[in-house]
Amino acid sequence: MNIADLSRKEIERFGEHVSLIFEDREITNVEMHKDAARLGNALKELGVKRGDRVIIQMPNCPEVVQSFHAVYSIGAVVVPINFLVGDAETAYIYQDTGAETIISSSEFLPKIEICRKEAPAVKHVILINEASPAQNAVLSYRELLKKSSEQLEIEKTDDDDLAALIYTAGTTGNPKGVMHTHGSLYSNAKMQLDTVELSPGIVTVSVLPLCHSYGIASMNYGALLGGGKTVLLQSFDLEKVFAAIEKYKAEGMAAVPTMYIYMLLSPQLLNYDIRSMKFWTCGSAPLTLDTWNNFKEKFGFEISEGWGLTEAGANNSVNPLQGKKKVGSIGLPMKGTTMKIIDFSGNELPDGEEGEIIISGPMLMKGYWNKPAETAEVLKDGWLYTGDIGYRDEEGYFFITGRKKDIIIKGGENIAPKEIEEVLFAHPKVSEAAVIGIKDEIFGENIKAFVVLMPGEKAQPEELIAHCAAKLNKFKLPKEVEFIDALPKNLVGKVLKKELRERG
Repeated sequence: MNIADLSRKEIERFGEHVSLIFEDREITNVEMHKDAARLGNALKELGVKRGDRVIIQMPNCPEVVQSFHAVYSIGAVVVPINFLVGDAETAYIYQDTGAETIISSSEFLPKIEICRKEAPAVKHVILINEASPAQNAVLSYRELLKKSSEQLEIEKTDDDDLAALIYTAGTTGNPKGVMHTHGSLYSNAKMQLDTVELSPGIVTVSVLPLCHSYGIASMNYGALLGGGKTVLLQSFDLEKVFAAIEKYKAEGMAAVPTMYIYMLLSPQLLNYDIRSMKFWTCGSAPLTLDTWNNFKEKFGFEISEGWGLTEAGANNSVNPLQGKKKVGSIGLPMKGTTMKIIDFSGNELPDGEEGEIIISGPMLMKGYWNKPAETAEVLKDGWLYTGDIGYRDEEGYFFITGRKKDIIIKGGENIAPKEIEEVLFAHPKVSEAAVIGIKDEIFGENIKAFVVLMPGEKAQPEELIAHCAAKLNKFKLPKEVEFIDALPKNLVGKVLKKELRERG
């Protein structure tokens, strides 16, 4: 199958309807499909062939969605890039993929020109908006579409053919290209469809970046569910989110914990009617108990927390949208996904015991691009070793207690940072917190907390350490507390602990 078939089949099932709204512009599914076909034909005219990598480097907009479908349709490979990453990482991805074509916008052209000097394979740069006269070495997206036919036969691809290269954040070195096939992308979307059981035609607000696996998975799921309408926002803006919910009577939104924290801090919500909302989901990073409880108390809604990895399509477990939710849990495995807990020797553990979470299913990646050794480390006998530490309770709900790489080993005892972070989050002056291990001459490692205070609040390290002492044993108390304005995060709100470790 070809994942691009999802949009064609959606049109066959539901006919023409408004499927995307961007900056108050309403676009139908047929219009999106035709523009994607035109772009597909234009790419073929430029010499893009089956298996060639095409970089998509820009914020959320209709052209991003069209580009995905166009690249899939001709059997080429989508490479979505986080447009905010630095030049070195961007140049590395250009080099690593060997891509010859980039689709972007004029605001990123200076970065592209710098990075392509390190990647001579790049031949074509297509800009979705008008370039300045000095930028005459690029191609116009609009002009290419005008010259191209809207009739395009979708390339026949096997389930195991490569469809997308999605690069990880590179927290321990260069980013790795996660190879997803047409089959794995479809399987993940189908698992979501079978698990959450929403009705076709739902109206959603989309704030997740489409360069990230979480956003990509949601896009494929929406096409498979069908009949719906997505209000696409270029970026997360609280007022635009609330305004979109009110204007279009939105019923669902997927977000990350930081977004929910900002909502709790915002007085703007009082100006909008958001009673149409039914489903709030959360993933990408841990949602604290405090945030979940405060959100329900303030807005009356329960957030359904889920979990997933780029290597497994981003959506692998979730608390039921219309069933029992366990606060602090990542929920139940998606239908068709198998999850279990093992010890460090590979033995499966009983309910309640902590170990590494491993998962299996047809949504797993094919491997890491050009990295067979790294692939062999995480893919073993059909199982993906996630590096997440947690346990399963007696009802089958999974809980994450930490990361294998984040575990602090103090005096030979394993300490999960999440336990300390949860306690810090419960302090009324604390907005966010992250805990890392630091070198210690006596214990080998000790504990340091980075804390972001609520607006207008002041505190001393001793105050927070005393707060922790009331809930944790002395051995788990932070040795140091550093106050910072904001935690370093990637585009979907995951804390970059590598950067915190570098500042110590």
